Amino acid sequence: MREAYQDKLDQLANQLADMSALVATAMERATKALLTADLSLAEQVISGDAEVDDARATVEEQAYALLALQAPVATDLRTVLAVIHAAESVERMGDLALHVAKTARRRHPHPVLAEEVRGYFADMGRIAVHLAREVEGVIRTQDVKRARALEETDDELDDLHRHLFSVIMDKAWPHGVASAVDVTLLGRFYERFGDHAVSVAKRTIFVVTGQMPGYGGSLGGEL
Repeated sequence: MREAYQDKLDQLANQLADMSALVATAMERATKALLTADLSLAEQVISGDAEVDDARATVEEQAYALLALQAPVATDLRTVLAVIHAAESVERMGDLALHVAKTARRRHPHPVLAEEVRGYFADMGRIAVHLAREVEGVIRTQDVKRARALEETDDELDDLHRHLFSVIMDKAWPHGVASAVDVTLLGRFYERFGDHAVSVAKRTIFVVTGQMPGYGGSLGGEL
């Protein structure tokens, strides 16, 4: 009986990790669509978002069933609750990749990004995808040290996001208000994607240690 129960808990974690892999691929494709004005890739992300939504629904349904039928305690209860909260964050990551893809589609066949900011978004996309893939690994391994490292990587994304504003707020910005609005919104999508990845890492630390990090503003706080 206990072995079957543990298998269900492991299945929950694996499904969440699979969701993280899906959103990593979605953001990778969305970023490429953004940088290359590739409509086909944008459409793949848009149509594929339903798979992420369905995965979250399945994870939550199974998690609530475990709560109702097994009445888990201690580490098992932490695992189930963490999966429920993390699934919401991962789904939101998928939604943010979707927003990037929809922006690329809306402006097609014209490029969304001015040359001055393309490099920023190439780097932000690379970091965002890395974060999502690290989330997958953290969930599968429950590696606390690896989970803590995500915040430092997310800081790089935040720095790029801040630097974007210095570019579009410069008086010499020649591309008009519409372009500046696109850049502002897109930058926010990537920044929030990173924040959600860090949130999932915190949930993993909570499962392993029994304490939720970050209330003092850091993944690496006292555990």
